[in-house]
Amino acid sequence: MKVAFLGLGFLFVGLGFLGAFLPLLPATPFFLVAAYLFSRSHPRLEAWLLSLPQVGPLVRNYRAGRGIPRKAKLLATGMALGAATLSAYGLPHPAGRALVLLLVGYGLYFLWRRVRTSH
Repeated sequence: MKVAFLGLGFLFVGLGFLGAFLPLLPATPFFLVAAYLFSRSHPRLEAWLLSLPQVGPLVRNYRAGRGIPRKAKLLATGMALGAATLSAYGLPHPAGRALVLLLVGYGLYFLWRRVRTSH
């Protein structure tokens, strides 16, 4: 199981780093999952992940029940709405546009209503 958790941890770290640069792919949830997987398989890699200046505080705050900072939520909201607008504009079929907007809307609902905000 440790090998599977380790491999999945690397996969989620990779997705997290991609999410840091791609507007529709969230980074934080992938890093949260990676930290969990590393905690079960390789504590040194978990410590490395927690030592990253942009990742560690988010994971530690989430684990401590403090949620995600309001500034991070606002940035994520702006990027998601911008990317969704561009994506929906580029799709020829109205159903595709509606699907993109519904998915982003659900993600933002989850972000603002289900995930605690830290101050």
